[in-house]
Amino acid sequence: MAIRFPLKACILLALGSAAFNAHAAEYEWTFQTSETSGEPQFEMKKAWADNVSKMSGGRIAIEILPVGAVVQANQTLQAVRSGILQGHLTDPSYFTGQNPAFGMMGNLVGAWSDPYDFLDYMNNAGGEALYNKLVEPYGLHLIGAAATGLESLPSSKPIHSIADMKGLKLRAPEGMVYNIFEKAGATPVNLPGSEVYTGLEKGVIDAADYTVFATNQAQGLHDFAPYPLYPGFHSLPMVAVSINNEIWQGLPADLQAILTTSVDALAYEMVAELKTRDLEAVREARQDPDIEIIDLSQEERAKFRDIARKEWAEWAERNDITREYYESVVAYLRAHNLLPAKDGNEATDTSS
Repeated sequence: MAIRFPLKACILLALGSAAFNAHAAEYEWTFQTSETSGEPQFEMKKAWADNVSKMSGGRIAIEILPVGAVVQANQTLQAVRSGILQGHLTDPSYFTGQNPAFGMMGNLVGAWSDPYDFLDYMNNAGGEALYNKLVEPYGLHLIGAAATGLESLPSSKPIHSIADMKGLKLRAPEGMVYNIFEKAGATPVNLPGSEVYTGLEKGVIDAADYTVFATNQAQGLHDFAPYPLYPGFHSLPMVAVSINNEIWQGLPADLQAILTTSVDALAYEMVAELKTRDLEAVREARQDPDIEIIDLSQEERAKFRDIARKEWAEWAERNDITREYYESVVAYLRAHNLLPAKDGNEATDTSS
């Protein structure tokens, strides 16, 4: 199978063929994101839209809006289907209530220790095809999958072990991540991302599954949660870049190819840029005597992953596509020596 990479040569070729035509856009779309306008990821997504415009010679114009600009974060699926929006760039976990497969595919908690492994699985091992099998009945088409990177875990209380999570009021979105933290002993609280800062400030929550270290640092979360867990170990959310399926099917092949290539570029550039930002933010935080960065031990990480794997197996039984996704990811992880041999945590035996 051909491997897709965001090769600059592909972009330059598309630019050359498009040649900056001066005519008005043939396609004008509005996409909503799951970030506020001040976050780095939001700016990266705006840059993606600009890149699409250049690559298409101005034939496509995409307006990027922040979370909540048109509808709430968990309503963009319906908004894109109905045509209120033409697309979104968001974490599928927001739609867990529509189908548990969205939560499972959006964030298979504890599965990925490297975002490049996740992107390889999605691009080259059938992940994107499986997601489209899920989403196309809802009237959407996945152009491509991206990822932010492994998230840190800012906390107002030190967490040196899984046992330290007991009773911790921890912000977590609905779905698998919520369930896993609950089974780890925490008390999950379902707050929108826009309320994480005030939640930590006022003590409504003790910790937050939210986003990458650099964004947490830039937003001042460590002022109230000075015990961040880093490097991340638990959460690697997918960023689904999706469009109304009727629009997608009506596009000429060259524009479909441009959109696909542009999302590949976005995916790899986002991971690299956020990793660089994380390292810079960690260096800054280490200079602050009031911040203690905690690197959870491998033994404790293994405990968390064991809890997560049992949850994967339970979710695999929810419907046909959750099982298909589970089996597909486990096969990939094993083939790449990222998961040990079969044991009692498999979907075929959920009694353990």
